[in-house]
Amino acid sequence: MNKIIEVVNLTKKYDDFTAVDHINFHVNQGEFFGFLGPNGAGKTTTINMLIGMAKPTDGRIYYDGKDLTKKIKKAQQLIGVVADESNLYNEMSGYDNLCFCGALYGLPKKKREQRASELLKMFGLSKVANKKFMSYSKGMKRKLTIAAAIIHNPEILFLDEPTTGIDVASGRQIRNIIKELHNTGTTIFLTTHYIEEAERLCDRVAFIKKGKILKIDSVPNLIESIRDANVIEILLEESSIGKESVLKKLKEQFQDIECTLKNQNIIKIISKNVISIAPIVNVIAKGGFVILEAKLIKPTLEDAFVKMTGIEIDLMNKEKGKK
Repeated sequence: MNKIIEVVNLTKKYDDFTAVDHINFHVNQGEFFGFLGPNGAGKTTTINMLIGMAKPTDGRIYYDGKDLTKKIKKAQQLIGVVADESNLYNEMSGYDNLCFCGALYGLPKKKREQRASELLKMFGLSKVANKKFMSYSKGMKRKLTIAAAIIHNPEILFLDEPTTGIDVASGRQIRNIIKELHNTGTTIFLTTHYIEEAERLCDRVAFIKKGKILKIDSVPNLIESIRDANVIEILLEESSIGKESVLKKLKEQFQDIECTLKNQNIIKIISKNVISIAPIVNVIAKGGFVILEAKLIKPTLEDAFVKMTGIEIDLMNKEKGKK
């Protein structure tokens, strides 16, 4: 696959502090690439170097195979940027903001006006097109900011925390819009605190901590790499009695499993080997127990992140709240 972005030993220092420390990665054309880490990990600094807002201390940045480390402006037509804070103008209307951004990218007047109208419709903002940006809700502001970033149809879209601090409905709509952009071939570079969001959207993910990349891989591979057991949970009707007896039966009939009672009415079964739910359920049902739910518990990207970085998700959640 064509590497549309590649960085080699990319480094950024501020006096004695190293914000980004000799990182290496690439993003394939058309890929949805996630960049995950806590505040201060180096995510935004990396994006700022990639878009020309910060000068690297060392290393190289390649766009489509060309070394543009010192000429990032040459990549301007390729990229759109959605920063974690909007850079649009409060006193201008949504429509005028989009037209102004189109002019900055060199779009002819008729083209930028047409494109602005298309994007306002696409993002569900047509009814507020002529209202001042300052009057928009947080979700509306974020949607218009994304619209402004793609007014010139960039090949690459950088998204820095696009759904932080907005309501659930707007967040869902923004994720759907981002997915549609990706489906049409746009390369997406996403930073987010919402690890479940990255799990749903991304093809590959990089974990970064204290300026260093700890791991890069596909989402399925990252999740599978931390699977050290197969887990099944069976939820029984609360009124069921004699639950301890079924644990004994399960241990007798299935070798090499751990079987415990969790929260009084959930049977948790752990095995190093792959186990099937059906025979487990049959044994429990024959014992006269009413089963409300049976499910295979799979590890998540969040589990992989915690294990590989040592950063608890509670800390990430607190940082989200500061945004």
